[in-house]
Amino acid sequence: MNLVPVKYNFEYERKLKVCFIGAGGHSFRNVYPTFQYAPVDLAAICDSDGDRAAAYARQFGAKAHYTDYNEMFEKEKPDAVFIVTSYHPDGRVQATDIAMDALRAGVHVWMEKPTAASAEEVRQLMLASEQSGRYVMTGLKKMFFPGVAKVKEIISSPEFGTPSSIYVRYPQSMPPFSARADLKNLTSLLDHIYHPGAIIYYLMGKIGKMSYDWEAVNGGSVTNLRFLSGAIGTLHMTAGIAGSSPLERLEVIGQGANVVLENGVHLTYYRKLSGKRPYGRTGSYLVDEQEAPLHWEPEFSLGQLYNKNIFMLGYAPEVLHFCESVLAGQPPQKGTLDASLEIAKLFEAYRTTPEGVVSVVNEA
Repeated sequence: MNLVPVKYNFEYERKLKVCFIGAGGHSFRNVYPTFQYAPVDLAAICDSDGDRAAAYARQFGAKAHYTDYNEMFEKEKPDAVFIVTSYHPDGRVQATDIAMDALRAGVHVWMEKPTAASAEEVRQLMLASEQSGRYVMTGLKKMFFPGVAKVKEIISSPEFGTPSSIYVRYPQSMPPFSARADLKNLTSLLDHIYHPGAIIYYLMGKIGKMSYDWEAVNGGSVTNLRFLSGAIGTLHMTAGIAGSSPLERLEVIGQGANVVLENGVHLTYYRKLSGKRPYGRTGSYLVDEQEAPLHWEPEFSLGQLYNKNIFMLGYAPEVLHFCESVLAGQPPQKGTLDASLEIAKLFEAYRTTPEGVVSVVNEA
């Protein structure tokens, strides 16, 4: 794990000149504050509401504000832009079109999820990125959760063995299949499928095929997954859980080992035992210390950065990854358009496939 001390913004010798499109509550809470720990010089903010743009500029130290982002690109000529916006009236993602305009202007793009409402739109972004020579990264924060990153490290180790199955729990509903042709009815699913989808792709790779069962009381579902690797998985979308309940659970099974992440922060690695414990003859549940389970969880007493939600929830690490990638002239390795494409394929499978029918997401 990366234990390098986090730098503060003023400690960086090189910074990106960035602009920001969007002045909403999510960006105020979770994205703008990450700039305290990233190599960015926030030059300007754009929002359709000029008063909000001006207020955010004062709050976060931008020197200018706009209501027209194309004008902002022309005047400011930023290295990169951050986009946190909403949806078009037809249910499409506003940020998709804005990102295309930014690439045409020669600007690197960080955009909040969802990347797009279709796999074809993601492919168009991929082509535009290649043609412009500019990077596009989506804020797939789950890949940057410290707990999920540690799970990735564990399941990639020889000791864990080949990952054979995965279980992901996430509280999300879907409307009846008959309502899914209208994209406006799928805003919630589109907005949130990028979270479990990011975890699944990051840990297990591409999905080969999927099928699901759906319940009408809350709109919850259970999906069976078969990955191109041969592994299997379950995505349990637990619509209807209590508002006080932990939202998520993740478990990956290896070969004689498994790792469990509860509530995004409670991580337990059940390591492989060297010998078999004889059934009916074993008098203690304790195992040798060299093979005992490992457990991590945060403490909440100290004013450490890991106790800030922008670190625990992956916002600061993802922004830092984007900035460092652009400064190094290297494409981002996480939050990529390749990842967004696979998540978009999963979204489209739910949109176009009735329950109980097998959908081929990727050909073997």
